[in-house]
This record gives sequence, C-alpha cells and structure tokens, in this order.
Amino acid sequence: MSCCAAGTEGALDIERAGHALPSAEEMKMSSRAVGPGLFQVDLSVPAVHCGTCITTVERALKALPEVERARVNLSTKRVSIVWHETVDGIETDPVRLARAIAATGYDSNLFTAAEEASDALRNQLIRAVAVSGFAATNIMLLSVSVWSGADASTRDLFHWISGLIAAPALIYAGRFFYQSAWNALKHGRTNMDVPIAIGITLSYFASIWETIHHGEHAYFDATASLLFFLLIGRTLDHIMRDRARSAISGLARLSPRGAMVIDANGARDYRPVEDIRVGDHVAIAAGDRIPVDGLVIAGETDLDMSIVNGESAPVSIRPGAAVQAGTLSLTGSLTIEATATAQNSFLSEIIHLMEAAEGGRARYRRIADRAARFYSPAVHFLAIAAFVSWGLYDGDWKHAMMVAIAVLIITCPCALGLAVPVVQVVAAGRLFKAGIMVKDGSAMERLAEIDMVAFDKTGTLTLGRPRLIDGNRIDPAVFAIAAGLAAHSRHPLSQALWNAYGGQPLGFSSVREVPGSGVEARNTSGLYRLGNRRFVCADMAEQDEANVYSEVVLSLNGVEIGTFHFEDMLRPRAEAAIHSLKVSGLTLAILSGDRAPVVARLAAQLGIERWRAELSPRDKAEACAFAADNGHRLLMVGDGINDAPALAAAHVSMAPATAADVGRQAADFVFMRDGLDAVPFAIEASRRAGRLIRENFVLAIGYNVIAVPIALLGYATPLIASIAMSTSSLIVVANALRLNRLTMKAELAVVGDTLAKARIPAPNERLAA
Repeated sequence: MSCCAAGTEGALDIERAGHALPSAEEMKMSSRAVGPGLFQVDLSVPAVHCGTCITTVERALKALPEVERARVNLSTKRVSIVWHETVDGIETDPVRLARAIAATGYDSNLFTAAEEASDALRNQLIRAVAVSGFAATNIMLLSVSVWSGADASTRDLFHWISGLIAAPALIYAGRFFYQSAWNALKHGRTNMDVPIAIGITLSYFASIWETIHHGEHAYFDATASLLFFLLIGRTLDHIMRDRARSAISGLARLSPRGAMVIDANGARDYRPVEDIRVGDHVAIAAGDRIPVDGLVIAGETDLDMSIVNGESAPVSIRPGAAVQAGTLSLTGSLTIEATATAQNSFLSEIIHLMEAAEGGRARYRRIADRAARFYSPAVHFLAIAAFVSWGLYDGDWKHAMMVAIAVLIITCPCALGLAVPVVQVVAAGRLFKAGIMVKDGSAMERLAEIDMVAFDKTGTLTLGRPRLIDGNRIDPAVFAIAAGLAAHSRHPLSQALWNAYGGQPLGFSSVREVPGSGVEARNTSGLYRLGNRRFVCADMAEQDEANVYSEVVLSLNGVEIGTFHFEDMLRPRAEAAIHSLKVSGLTLAILSGDRAPVVARLAAQLGIERWRAELSPRDKAEACAFAADNGHRLLMVGDGINDAPALAAAHVSMAPATAADVGRQAADFVFMRDGLDAVPFAIEASRRAGRLIRENFVLAIGYNVIAVPIALLGYATPLIASIAMSTSSLIVVANALRLNRLTMKAELAVVGDTLAKARIPAPNERLAA
C-alpha cells in the first residue's frame, strides 16, 4: 500500500475542539508501573498506516529525555511508551508524550478510545469508494459518447456535466489525500499523497480550462478513476488490519468487575476488583470467576482452569489450594484470601504478555513503504523537470503543463498500492471458502515464511471431547449403575460416560454431587460413589501418574466395583495433516499443559518427536520466543485461553473455531472445520499468495520503468496516463485472481520444496529458555 500520512485520517489541530490532549491525571491513571520509577502508557494513534508513520512517531518520542523506549504497533494503531517518573530530580509531565506526537501531526488519545475511531474511518473509506466509483462510472459513460465522435456543442455539454459530477467526488473522496498532503507539508514533510493531491487537482482544473476553451480533450474521467483505484487499495488495507485488534480487550473481559469481600465481622461488601487488596477474604459463588489470585480458605469446587493449562477437565479444589484470577468455579462456593491485587494477578499477567508479544511482533515492510521517503521527491522532481524542459524546449507552457500532469498521474503508485491488499483479499476469500478465516493480511505473509509448527494438544490435535474406551469390558449391571449416577453430573467425564451408555440406567431417587470429587447416592444395596479414587475409595492410592488415560471409579460402600477409562478424540485428518507438514520439511512440536505420559502417547501416535508437557501460559510464550531467538519462524496452533500469549508471541498463529473466545481473537487464522488439514492448506494458500505479491511488485515496477519515460517524452496525455495507470492496476488485480485456482485437493499435497531442517532441541531438551 502506498505510504499515507497522519492526515489520511484527519490532521490533528491541537487547539481544535474535541481533540484536546489527555490530562496529566488521565495519563497517570492509565499508566502502569513496569520498574523502579518506570511507567508504561498506551496511546492510540489512529492515523498510523505505514513504516514512515511508525518512524516519525517513534523518533519524536525517543527524542524526549523522559522516554525510555517507544514502540508503535501497526495493527492495533497503538504506541506503547515507557517513561521515567522523574528526570534529573524533576517530576515528568506525561502530557509531553501526547504533545510530542501531536507536534508531528498525528492525533493521539488514550488507547481505550481507538476502536470506535477505527470503525468510523472504515465507514468513511467505504463511502468514499462508493462516491468515487459512482462518479468514475458515470463520467466514463459520458466519455464514451465524446470518444465516439460527438459534435462540439455536445462534447462541451458532456464535459461540463462530467466536471459537475467530478467536483463533489473530488472534494468528498479526495479529502483523505488532501488532508494527508496538507498535514505533511504543514509539518515540514512530504509523502506519497502530495503528488497524488497535486496530480488530481491539476488534472481537474486543466480539464476545466479545456472545457472553457472548447478543447477536444478533458480528463475528468482520469481524475475520478484515479481516486477510485487509490481508495480501493487504502480501504482494503485498512479492513485487513482492523481485524487484528480485539484479542486483548476480549481477554480483559474475563475478569469480573467486582466481588463480595468478607470483613472481620463476617459482613459482605461488594467491591470493584481494583479495590481488592492482598489479605482480603473474597466469597466466590458457583458460576463466578476468580477475581484475583488467592488461597482457598473454605469450600470445595470443580475449577475450570482452561485459562491456565488449556485442559477441558475441571480440577478439584479444596482448602489450601492456590487459585488464579480468571478461572471459573463450576460446582461449589469458595472463600479465598487474596494474595495479589488485580493488576498483579495471573489474568493481568497474561494480558501483559500478549501486549508485549503483540507490540514486538515483526511486520512485513512492504516495498512501497520502504521506498516512500524517496518516491515523493523523485516524482516531484520528474514532474517539475518535465514542465521546465518542455516549456523551454518548445515554448508551449500549456503543453508542458499537460506533460507534467501526465507524469504525476502515470507515476501514481496505484498498482503498487494494490499489489499487496488485492492478493490478501483474494487469498482471504479462497481461505474462507475452505472454512478458514484470516484476521490480518500480513499474517499470510508471515505464514508463508514458517519453518516450524508447534501444536497445543487438547482442543487442537484432539477435539477436547473425552471418549470412553473400555465400555465393552464393563459389566452391564455396573455400567447401568455408573450411568445412573453420571446422569446427575455436569462433569465432562460423567457426560462422556452417560453418552457412551446406550441402555436403561439404574435410577436413583436422590443423588448428591460433591464438588471436586464426584457424585454419591444411597439405595438398598448401600452407598454408591462415582468419581476420583480419593473420593470413592478413600484408602486407595491416587491414579498412577504413568497412566495415559483419565479415569472414573465406581464404588459400593468404599469398595471398587468398576473403573472407566477415557481418552480424548483425535481431530479428524490429523494424521494426514501431520504427514503433509512433515513431508514439506517443517519441524513439528507439541507444547501442552497436559501430563507428560498423555502427551508422549499422542506424540508417538502422530510421529511428532519434539514435545513438552505440563507447560504454563508463560512457558508456552517463552517457548515461542526461544524459537524466534534461534532463527525459527514458528506457527503456533492452539485453542485455549492459556494459549493466547503463545499465539500472540509466535511468528504467526492459528486456532480452531471451537477455541475459547480469547484464543480465537489472538490467532491470526481461525479454521471452522473440524479437520486439521486446514493447517497445510492455509500454508499452501499463503505461499502462493506470497508468490503473487512478488509478481505484482515486478509488474508494478516494470510498468513504471516503461511508462515513465513515455510520459517524460511527451507521448502520453493525462488521459492516456490515466488509462495506463488503470490498466496496470487491472493487470495486478487479474494476477491476484489466479489464486482462486487453488483447489482443496491440494490441501494434503506437498506444500512446497523440502526446507533445510534446522536444528531444534531434542525431545529431552527445552524449547524455552
């Protein structure tokens, strides 16, 4: 996409009403401590669109003595600033940070206000595309009549009508380029929108001049078409980037707004989660999420810890157990003693991990963006040189002006601007047909670069749905008793047992569920219990840690009468997908929070040599960072909330549609089908898209190499220049459409030439520092 400047989304006027800078108090309240005397604040900079924008903002901030570091995130349009509370003993005014950004011409505000502005800009761009498209279409229809040989009076009438249609389109749709160009010039800079603004303006007024003097040619169609194609590229680019901005806010919504705090007298008082302090006693009801990290001092429950370990099976919690913020109490009530505040709890830590990983993610620097600082001066120089040279050569300054306009139009980076977004949109459409959603266009560029794939286990390589594996050997009478008890429990293993039983279960009139343990009921035969070994057979040992299966035990009066084993179901076509990835030369690994024997068995079944088990969210994120530090480009495929930091830290990420909301939001790709074959297909589509992007760059650059000399030599009128520019754009679009030829039968084929296998740690080595 061509470089844009801050003014693309509205230049900042510091004194303008409605765009006041944040106050010092607001800045301090939005900052968080990241070290002794160091604070971090995140500001939204909606106008950031390219590498030049990033460099401008970061350079302005780093020039301030109080700024330790500043990093602009292109996808979220956010700048994270780490600043010192004092400099040389003098307290820092944090408003200076926003003021420094404003001085460069970019609007900034506290990060929470960015999303609405982003949606508003998208709607404005879409409306501008519609207006310019309407104008271009109608002016082209009138131009056909002129080209067909209309007489002079009819020609003049059609030219005036065309001018009247083009004027509002120029003002309304062209305002993005005019605001951008003016804002850049006002702050002593230039950008690629400056020659565009000059070109379309001169083209329009030259056409007015020709119409007034009954000229044969006018260039209103060139003006409107130019706007139309440029706005298409800018809109597509904005939409693709806008899809990658909601993961962190979705994760933050897992934290409750408040909780009931029990005082020393036993009275309960509802407090916002920010007001809970270390040592407070907090009451948690069944169905509530834990607000802060703490220790259980009373109560028992089954705790959904998928945010911590990614496993669907709840964990039994009793007094003395540690619980993490964001986990969900399923079956019982608890009283916990807070061991951390909300800002320092587990959920906040995951959010900070995601912010750090997202802020540090490398972005593909497009050729057009890298060349932006050289493009505008070169175009201006060529246009001025053509104007002066032709004026001095033949003394016809009107002709010299037409040549200069033709140079400005023919060098418009429309084809270069469409080269990336049009391929991304076509590729995204092809992936959508295959049941794969892509949230960020640059993700396809990164996916094409990978040399390593890491999978989560539960919910990714498997479906996260336990299946009874030994039902045939269970005595039918015992099975009927267990099914009768399981019918009264919502535990996933109980539900799997109930679903596996096809007969008439034994009925119980009164069943009691013991949170974190199982269910029990009494009849004439005695006391039946169904659950874990510790609950049903108190004098028996816990489950063998080497056991690769989950188990549920049935007992009568404390004596075991039946044991049921469960395993997770492998995701459809997982083995074929893994084989395809291995054949393509990719290194494969498993990063799981499950027990080592279970992970080892699955790894052996799929032929994956590299695996690690019992990992925390931080461990997974560190494993991804370790791979990057060792030169690998890692694809992380995961589904749980606990995978979100790893998904954000990886070079690129995927998640199934069954993933937790935050997992889906953090991932770059989401596949809707159950089959794991979506992974190799997405890789193949992304690699083909990468090849088409490179081809488009060659086409766009080749066009300029041929067209610019023609315009400089005076062989191209503004109309011909506009047609040539539009033709180059159409060629780029047509080349991108070739991606639709990719068929689903290729999804398990070899997805590329075998890559040289780089060394990674052996199975007994660490994947993370």
